[in-house]
Amino acid sequence: QVQLVESGGGLVQPGGSLRLSCAASGSRISSDLMIVDANWDRQAPGNQRELVASISGAANTRYADSVRGRFTISRGDAKNTVYLQLNDLKPEDTAVYYCHATVRIFRDDHSIDDYDYWGQGTQVTVSS
Repeated sequence: QVQLVESGGGLVQPGGSLRLSCAASGSRISSDLMIVDANWDRQAPGNQRELVASISGAANTRYADSVRGRFTISRGDAKNTVYLQLNDLKPEDTAVYYCHATVRIFRDDHSIDDYDYWGQGTQVTVSS
């Protein structure tokens, strides 16, 4: 069973920073995992979920206009992790942030499969 686990959310004052992590992990399978591409979405109460940032397999990145220049999506040194650096946070950034990724599973029998997974979300609250 493969899971995406987000972490790094919390309460921060306006102008502050956070770094969110999204890690693919598996249990009961003896294999390697790699995040091929990933999106970070967010959803605030009463609002629709919106795409915040994405990174492709070729490391091309895209950002919502509302966060461009303040947020940065990147890959970690570990191939199963992606990050979202949030700088200059504003109250309107308050939301639950979700990671959505295509995870490649390299199995012991040399088979390879790609599956899409969603994380459980991490709360970011920006308030003074």
